[in-house]
Amino acid sequence: MRKAIEHILLGREKAITREETVLQPLPHKDFRFASPFILLHHKLPELIRPGSRQRIHPHPHRGFAPVTFMLQGEGYHKDNAGHEGNLQAGDVQWMFAGKGLLHSEGPSQRILNEGGVQEFVQLWINVPAARKWDEPSYQTAYRHQMPQVLQQEGVNFRLASGAFDGAIGPIDTFTPIISVIGEMEERSRVQMEAKPGYWTLLYVIRGKLVVNMEPVEAHHLVVFEKGNDEIIISAEEPSQLLFLSGEPINEPVAAKDNFVMNTVEEVDQAIADAKNGLFGTLDY
Repeated sequence: MRKAIEHILLGREKAITREETVLQPLPHKDFRFASPFILLHHKLPELIRPGSRQRIHPHPHRGFAPVTFMLQGEGYHKDNAGHEGNLQAGDVQWMFAGKGLLHSEGPSQRILNEGGVQEFVQLWINVPAARKWDEPSYQTAYRHQMPQVLQQEGVNFRLASGAFDGAIGPIDTFTPIISVIGEMEERSRVQMEAKPGYWTLLYVIRGKLVVNMEPVEAHHLVVFEKGNDEIIISAEEPSQLLFLSGEPINEPVAAKDNFVMNTVEEVDQAIADAKNGLFGTLDY
């Protein structure tokens, strides 16, 4: 049966640093969490001028996985757990912060030197309490590694994580999480199946869709009911979208600053640890 839509949430501007602004449809004043999905940020296309020095200052994370879908340009990541790498358009980066680390991110050195357009979506993915104190880890799924799913005319979808449409995505996750990113041509139509009981979200990166008979424009996030399984999407113009479906983590969520824990006390401890230098240092 067709899944009902519970919310259509518009991404609103949010300043994440003095220089950086993103669109944030999740969390939203009308809907907070769909754990494991805690936060969604969309960095709109930005022209980086040649000779720029544009990196986000090293900052701490603990207790969750920041996940980046690179849409345009090249991204760079470095952390003090020993991970470093560049992300090309179409690639996906899954950084698990675990017990804690410092990291810096921003345009690659080539983009800073030569200039270019940057655009990405970043998610915060929750993990169970039993894994929050694990060692940090880092995965990259390159575009060519992601299997194509729901192959049909006018539809180009790639699977980054989870089991979907007979394929397995290259990213490993602690709990079942299906993430599909892709494009639809104008007047194309696709039917997707979402497992009943999972939280299921659909973010329209660009374009205009009709989702289960409801019009949804760019920069809106659709939150579906947990019941039923059928999602029918039609594109009214060339569109790009991110489909997410995950098994709920039915534990308390305490999220503040750069930390996602289970209690306020754990978050306060993380803030204190960062203030006292316990996350270490990072030369970026």
